[in-house]
Amino acid sequence: MKISTEFTQVMDAALQGKGPSKTQCITLLKLPEDSLEARILVGIADTVSRQQFGNRGILLGQIGVDISPCTGNCRFCSFGEDHTTLAPTQLSIDEVLQRAHSFADMEDLYALFLMTMHTFDFEHLLTVVARVRQEIPMHTQIVVNIGDFDAIQALELRDTGVNGAYHVCRLREGVDTALDPTARKQTLDVIREAGLDLYYCCEPVGPEHTPEEIVEQLWVGIDYGCFQHAAMRRVALPHSPLYQYGQITERRLAQIVAVVTLASLDCPETRNIAVHEPNLLGLVAGANAVYAETGANPRDIVTDTSAHRGLDMAACRKMMYEAGFTALLRGDQTAVPLDIAYLHQPMITSG
Repeated sequence: MKISTEFTQVMDAALQGKGPSKTQCITLLKLPEDSLEARILVGIADTVSRQQFGNRGILLGQIGVDISPCTGNCRFCSFGEDHTTLAPTQLSIDEVLQRAHSFADMEDLYALFLMTMHTFDFEHLLTVVARVRQEIPMHTQIVVNIGDFDAIQALELRDTGVNGAYHVCRLREGVDTALDPTARKQTLDVIREAGLDLYYCCEPVGPEHTPEEIVEQLWVGIDYGCFQHAAMRRVALPHSPLYQYGQITERRLAQIVAVVTLASLDCPETRNIAVHEPNLLGLVAGANAVYAETGANPRDIVTDTSAHRGLDMAACRKMMYEAGFTALLRGDQTAVPLDIAYLHQPMITSG
């Protein structure tokens, strides 16, 4: 089978540290996921990523603090006020702290994420952040995944102990959501101006999204100098308005991860690539970061995802090991060697 000269040139450039253009990324996403070129693309992205990040993986943990009918009304999310089947709940501060300890006590968690609905109690969030900061190791960073917020709130979050924010102007924002794309981007400006790390993502990708719109959306993260880029597929949730469209395969998601990885070569601020939800195909396609999850999860239909879709830290460590990563990077940039003895350490220390 003949490989095109253009494709070879793009791959050669990536190996030299030069990312593809928007037009070239569109072409890469148009490749059939079962094509030889798509397999080469994934392999090149994996090679480039491991060289760039020193074959070090990153473990992240997210606590879904509350559930309520969300005014964002995203048609792909289990919390949308017009279609949610979940009862309102909120973790107590003690419950948040207990779950924070379950993520952070091994001291290999890079960052702990605290997630709320789009509309949230800001003062309560500050209280939770302050308590969590007192409890977890100082090298473990704190990141918020919340609704839009302003510059004053960003500085308050930073001064209380927040290091970064996950915030995205998502695919078909304002069409598949009730949110304003302009407001989402204003919050991206706020995050950057406050000196917080921006965690971005190409999401939530479904079968109906075209290569052109995927590239335009992922490029927002590059334009804003995101600290983390990522790709996430939309989960086909029963009762959600977009369920009829189904979901892409993990194989297709790996191809998108690979394109995000190569496109991010031209973004010097990007320090890691994540895949949502955690899977081995993504971790051998350029991703080096995965999330453990507990509490609320917008891709789940139960109130506590840790007993359903969400992985715990042990499962994430094992997945990183199986993907061939040899160390885990912590929030202070020190690394923990990752080998079979390390995987067994929790059992040794607990027994």
